[in-house]
Amino acid sequence: MKFIVSSAELLKRLSNINGVITTNPVVPILENFLFEIKDGLLTITASDLQTSMITEIDVEAKENGSIAVPARILMDTLKNLPEQPVTFTIDNETYSVEINSDNGRYKLAGENATDFPKVPEVTDAYQVDMSTEVLSSAINNTIFATSNDELRPAMTGVYVKLAETNTTFVATDGHRLVRYRRVDVVSDTGMSIIIPRKALNLLKSTLPSENSNVVVEYNASNAYFHFNAIKMICRLIDERFPDYENVIPSDNPIEMKINKSELLGSLKRISIYANKTTHQIRLKITGSELTVSAEDLDFSNEAKETLACEHEGEDIEIGFNAKFLVEMLSNLHSKEVTLQMSAPNRAGLLIPGDKDESEDILMLVMPVMLNNY
Repeated sequence: MKFIVSSAELLKRLSNINGVITTNPVVPILENFLFEIKDGLLTITASDLQTSMITEIDVEAKENGSIAVPARILMDTLKNLPEQPVTFTIDNETYSVEINSDNGRYKLAGENATDFPKVPEVTDAYQVDMSTEVLSSAINNTIFATSNDELRPAMTGVYVKLAETNTTFVATDGHRLVRYRRVDVVSDTGMSIIIPRKALNLLKSTLPSENSNVVVEYNASNAYFHFNAIKMICRLIDERFPDYENVIPSDNPIEMKINKSELLGSLKRISIYANKTTHQIRLKITGSELTVSAEDLDFSNEAKETLACEHEGEDIEIGFNAKFLVEMLSNLHSKEVTLQMSAPNRAGLLIPGDKDESEDILMLVMPVMLNNY
């Protein structure tokens, strides 16, 4: 089997799907790309058994065939080649792969393509279309709040609830929760799925910057994403997601509105002086004044800043993990932000001051007890 392809175009396609491949896969052959040629179209697959990504590229080829090619050595070779046509020659008996460039020859050991695991098909699937802009926004606004705790697998992904009037994306790690809702993505299936964090990170890095359509198909076990020349299939997390609606407090009589950039800047400075284990900061709201403070008794470090704010309700003093607050505020794209509270031991709600009519975002953060200082 022999084919000719542009080195730069091939590298671009491989770079889009290379993130799937892990360094120590369950099956050794998964350290390879699967190359399949049919009628001058090269289909390339990368997989880790849970997630598979597929891309296509036109090549010059007179015959059909397939081969598994070592991913790392191929990527490193192409990265160091200038843009030029390269010729791949595959020995169907020994599975050796020879790459010929303008002034070089590179030989590497491939593997039998039949040993590469089959990519699952999404059968009996429901379908919903959304733009890359909407999907990117949903991922960016939720993925940072997913959990790393493998003992609670449901929380290591993003929960997606598709309804007739909207689609809701939810992520939580037990300390904070993000609910992101879109009214411009609807489905009459009423299904809910949990998409793994790795699959969403791969989508985040490969979705094109220009706005285009993404076809999403899903059933009870797999989800399939198709955009441009890339397809991704991921196994869904088959667990029950926590009842997040009951965690969101509905009665929050204390409300503080403040400039987001000023609050974020203050938190970043004050958190330098917080305890490195708890990252605890103190918010004291009295009248139209917010005092942000932190101290680390182990090293006798402390800091305090005062900011102007709009405040309704009683005065309050409440503690939060600065790391969580900074991360959540960094993902809110508005000039002003509102913090709603009810008591020092109850969760606080962060809501953007200005937002798009098609989206609704709410971030919940659990307090830390101030007597832990």
